[in-house]
Amino acid sequence: MSRPVVLISLESPHAFWRLSTEHERSLRTAFPDVEFRTATAEDLQGQLRYSEVFFGWRFDPTWLSGAPHLRWIASPAAGTDHLPVAEAHAAGVALTRSYGFHGRPMAEHAMGLVLGFSRGLFLSQRFQRNRSWWKDDLAEEFFDLAGATMTIVGCGSIGGHLARTARALAMDVIGVRRTPPSVPGDGITWFHASAVAQAVAVADVVVNLLPATRSTHRFFDQGLFSACKRGAVFLNLGRASTVDQQALLTALDSRHLRGAALDVTDPRPLSARDPLRLHPRVVLTPKSATFCHTYMDEAVAFFADNLHRYLTDRPLNGLADVSPALSPLAGG
Repeated sequence: MSRPVVLISLESPHAFWRLSTEHERSLRTAFPDVEFRTATAEDLQGQLRYSEVFFGWRFDPTWLSGAPHLRWIASPAAGTDHLPVAEAHAAGVALTRSYGFHGRPMAEHAMGLVLGFSRGLFLSQRFQRNRSWWKDDLAEEFFDLAGATMTIVGCGSIGGHLARTARALAMDVIGVRRTPPSVPGDGITWFHASAVAQAVAVADVVVNLLPATRSTHRFFDQGLFSACKRGAVFLNLGRASTVDQQALLTALDSRHLRGAALDVTDPRPLSARDPLRLHPRVVLTPKSATFCHTYMDEAVAFFADNLHRYLTDRPLNGLADVSPALSPLAGG
């Protein structure tokens, strides 16, 4: 009987997002009855015709027609909006995302941004260029994190990591999702998605972790930004499509929001003259919230566990939902 072929395409300019020879060796050792092949972008489609499993960053829906033996597409990413979920399902191919290891770097990233605003670090960096002293300005702008409230919209496993980090700094945390857990944990006060306006109204920091779906498109609109507490800080570490950027700009210009930090934007990158890029109270990061030197170690471990499941006919973890969300928040 021929061995199942697993095709791996994990090219990246960054070493921590790339499969190493050590990773390959560990997979071949753990699965001696599986044939592992690696592919570059140039030879990927030719290799797909022989493959049963694909493990990679992206998969074009047109590739399905040239992959007659394909049964499973595995992605190391947490989101699936860049993957052909519906097309794979129609072709009888399972598609899985990964989870459980994105939370730590994203929580670190988020808290770095929160501290930048709360301690006036971004303000100081800006003023040091043309001011000799700006202590009085900082006295007007800083805020205490202890006792402040963070509301996490789309609070799933990543939100849980962030909540624990915020709680360590004595912040109160509100989590918003479509299905709040039946057994509360992590010291989070839960709000149903339908009460999101009330949840952001009391928040000093609002963190958006929403995925991209039809129901979350421009979820943060003028109405929801208006519902935010005056002087709040807004962070978007979810998807750019979930935010009406013009409404965000209006909230910043009116000083209803103290500031915003955006790890994702539409377009990406913003043009050199885009008002959000030039705004004095906006901090942009280049979709770097998941930067982590152990990322691929954990992604390979997640995939290996799922491969064991696949080979023993057990349910896969991280199966993508093919049905459209019925409520605004994915809660993943």
